[in-house]
Amino acid sequence: MIVKKLVLGVAAAVALVAAGGGAYWAMTCPCDGTPGFVLRGDSNDEPVTDWGFANDVPLCQIQLNMGWRPHSVNLNCMATPAGDLFLSCSFGDGKYWCPRVVADHPGRLRLNGVIYPVVLNRVTDAPSLDRAWAARIQKLQDPRVQARQPGGRGTPPDAQRPDSWWTFQVQSVPAT
Repeated sequence: MIVKKLVLGVAAAVALVAAGGGAYWAMTCPCDGTPGFVLRGDSNDEPVTDWGFANDVPLCQIQLNMGWRPHSVNLNCMATPAGDLFLSCSFGDGKYWCPRVVADHPGRLRLNGVIYPVVLNRVTDAPSLDRAWAARIQKLQDPRVQARQPGGRGTPPDAQRPDSWWTFQVQSVPAT
């Protein structure tokens, strides 16, 4: 009887720790390289036509629905001088979410705690890739952004765009 109570007590403790850890993860992540669940924050329901302010945000977060559940990640985003917004994804074919993004894929973008409804489209043509890469290089010269990069460094200003680099154009959509 004592063994049965001990086993039930241990099982209950493990269940509580797992539930607490799951709740913590769901409320706080994405964290560094760990994907998260639902992004929380204030909603912006007005369409955005100029994303230039995104260059003042050192970290962007995107939430996409992947099958039955939301999937959110931290990543770099960068705006061009014309105000177009792009997401940066190194080695896109090896990431969980990148190959699953379809045309006009709906998502939620969080910048400084504000959630924007968006759609994503993968960019594959060289001129658009180069334009997004140039915006990325420019943003990564900011010391606040560099501090969030692996090793605390940005990309050198003369870095060439690798073939393994993917980018997605972000377009604002009205809230539904």
